[in-house]
Amino acid sequence: MDVTVMTQGLAFPEGPVALSDGAVLVVEIQRGTLTRVAEDGTQSIVAELGGGPNGAALGPDGHCYICNNGGFEWHKGRDGRVFPGEQPANYTGGRIERVDLKTGAVETLYEACNGERLKGPNDLVFDQTGGFWFTDHGKTSPRTRDRTGVFYAAADGSRIEEVIFPMEAPNGIGLSPDEKTLYVAETPTGRLWAYAIASPGALDVDIPRRMLAQRPDFHMFDSLAVDASGNVCVATLITGGITSHSPDGSAVEFFAMPDVLTTNIAFGGEDLQTAYITLSSTGKLIKATWPTPGLRLNFQA
Repeated sequence: MDVTVMTQGLAFPEGPVALSDGAVLVVEIQRGTLTRVAEDGTQSIVAELGGGPNGAALGPDGHCYICNNGGFEWHKGRDGRVFPGEQPANYTGGRIERVDLKTGAVETLYEACNGERLKGPNDLVFDQTGGFWFTDHGKTSPRTRDRTGVFYAAADGSRIEEVIFPMEAPNGIGLSPDEKTLYVAETPTGRLWAYAIASPGALDVDIPRRMLAQRPDFHMFDSLAVDASGNVCVATLITGGITSHSPDGSAVEFFAMPDVLTTNIAFGGEDLQTAYITLSSTGKLIKATWPTPGLRLNFQA
């Protein structure tokens, strides 16, 4: 697959959000910012967030909602690549934030659920009602690792509920085109799970979760996006690329990318056939023509 570097020099980019003018929003986790990348590659800071801004999505009010994981220790390889590590000394917890794209103003919506602090919110997706699902990836310290899950929350800050617990470091999250299935990727296990949805924010407890086909090689999963055919495209770590799973798990296709930490994919362009992909360890945002159009998100610009 031919790819074009849209911009480079980003500080561990993730969470691409395609805008109608050809620009793309990304978070820079290491830098702690929400950054706008113009179609010509020019970068400008939209908001200073601090911590570790991770997943991003446009909400029903036109604001950008951010999963902030609280930050990492950072390690730089001899070849210049950057890698996240354990939770930093100044870590205080994770949070869900909302950014006014016109002013750059930042508001914290959620820091806890039923008295339990959020650990490392990672990725989110809005349903058609305007509520959103999000994962908490957790944090790692030298001898401990958080047990975390998946949450559902209201965009106005009035409701948050932990719907799935426990999971092994849940990361990418997405909805099927009919919004009857919730997809969640676990990072360390390299598994992609499908859950039946009964109603917004509620799972169908009578239908067991199912695991879509799993690749046999050593890999980990990061963020994901769903295409218009219902295929689940998961950013794949270690092997470096995007793994596309058919909705029933019967077909798996891998698209190699030039970074072992290929972390996110989002669809944009007039026909939604432009894939924007973050190559995080090398600080690049790339774009490529995807074989199938992406699924239009509920509040895509």
